[in-house]
Amino acid sequence: MSEKHNVGFTAPHFAASQVGLNILEKGGTAIEAMVAAAASIAVEYPHMNGMGGDGFWLISEPGKAPIGIDASGVAALGATPEFYKDESAIPSRGGKSALTMAGAVAGWNEALKISHQWQDGLSLNTLFDTAISQANWGIEVTQSLVDASNKTFDDLAGDPNFDQFLIKGKALKKGKILKLTALSKTLSHLAKAGLDDFYHGELASKLATDLEAAGSPIRIEDFNQYKAQIVEPLSVTTSKGTLYNLPAPTQGVASLIILALYDKVQHLGSTDADMVHLLIECTKQAFIARNANVTDPSRTPVDLSSLLTDESLDEMVKHISVEKAQPWPHVAKPGDTIWMGACDSEGRMVSYIQSLYWEFGSGIVSPQTGIVWNNRGTSFSLDPNSNQYLKPGLKPFHTLNPAFADLADGRRMSYGTMGGEGQPQTQAALFARHIYHNQPIDKAIALGRWLLGRTWGDESNNLKAERDLAEYVGESLIARGHDMVTVDPCNELMGHAGAVIRAPTGTVSAASDPRSDGKAFTDKV
Repeated sequence: MSEKHNVGFTAPHFAASQVGLNILEKGGTAIEAMVAAAASIAVEYPHMNGMGGDGFWLISEPGKAPIGIDASGVAALGATPEFYKDESAIPSRGGKSALTMAGAVAGWNEALKISHQWQDGLSLNTLFDTAISQANWGIEVTQSLVDASNKTFDDLAGDPNFDQFLIKGKALKKGKILKLTALSKTLSHLAKAGLDDFYHGELASKLATDLEAAGSPIRIEDFNQYKAQIVEPLSVTTSKGTLYNLPAPTQGVASLIILALYDKVQHLGSTDADMVHLLIECTKQAFIARNANVTDPSRTPVDLSSLLTDESLDEMVKHISVEKAQPWPHVAKPGDTIWMGACDSEGRMVSYIQSLYWEFGSGIVSPQTGIVWNNRGTSFSLDPNSNQYLKPGLKPFHTLNPAFADLADGRRMSYGTMGGEGQPQTQAALFARHIYHNQPIDKAIALGRWLLGRTWGDESNNLKAERDLAEYVGESLIARGHDMVTVDPCNELMGHAGAVIRAPTGTVSAASDPRSDGKAFTDKV
């Protein structure tokens, strides 16, 4: 009898986790499991992500540096400042907010090419089978979907094409069944025609027609010209190992700076309050560097890896004190998304993020396909002096950043979260708790968290702390000068985090976030 190997999968919706695990149990690769789960979660969590959005991949084979895939969209050829001449800013919802190409499906395609170099691939039919059924037979509405439905109802319910996300014209109710039959047909079509059809075939034509009718500047040429890109991840080596994240246009450099700084200052602390305070102060330095430098890769004023040198980090450390908080006026970047992690039987691992940006993205639903289009292009600016100034063919700033670590003790860790501005902060919290302070990974994720900055729809730039955290570190944080408010515990505001960790022995552990509808699975195959 052949030796069995450990596998693991985690996602913020239990059905997507199960789909990923099923593919791993069939002998599929971590990439194939991720593509299958990505299709499933596009159905199960349609407010958070979908085929009309973007994706970013970190793919790791044992003993090799990870590979990155940037599957984020560029501004349409017609998305010029002139197109928005009657607007003071790019609209957040509606056709004009749907101005960047959707890259997620191109990313699936690019990742599967890597998978096929490893072993013969499973068919798209096999990968999409469950997602097709889920969309056809209907999904059970979760509280997360109810909250998004209520939050967006006034903005989006007036569009007749959005009615697939309503029940009899009203906001969704928990426990009801929502059928997404158009999306089911689209996934079935892609399974037969191939993923390239999204950009060069029948599906591209339908999407281009529907987007133009909705007032979007996107046209068929934008579909035809789009390609996902293989990119070299950014990395930084600390006392705990080498950490990897995505380069521009993502805020991956901020995630790396926070943990690289914490590596240099964590010895200053001895309490939980010290840990939280120091991570917040590291975050401030990381966000200052991020805001000055992260934009489309062609526009970054410095090589982002220069921000990760000892010289640059030591300069930032000078602004961090264990006794006192730095003042913090800051304009935050909003966003909602999903993160998923996988490890297959050969120890190949994936850290993956897929997003529409805001809940339900632009709110534009293609009636012929059931696909919701993203509004990521609202991160562009109409100010000619901004480093985010709108230009066709360029990418807007992205909050998305999947993380990976090759740890000094031989473990390998795929981790990440949704949550816009909170992504680097939550990554830092779970990593610091687990790696520096030896808390079990599920506890490191579940414990009370914090969020520095503004979430969309909220004008405050303060520090938000979940009540269970605030009760035992709040007084100490306020005494150091933090402008702190308390929010409910186990709050979705703090994102949906997860992790998959493979030990040198081959043992795999995985964890998901109690703030989500997710589940983490491990098995031997």
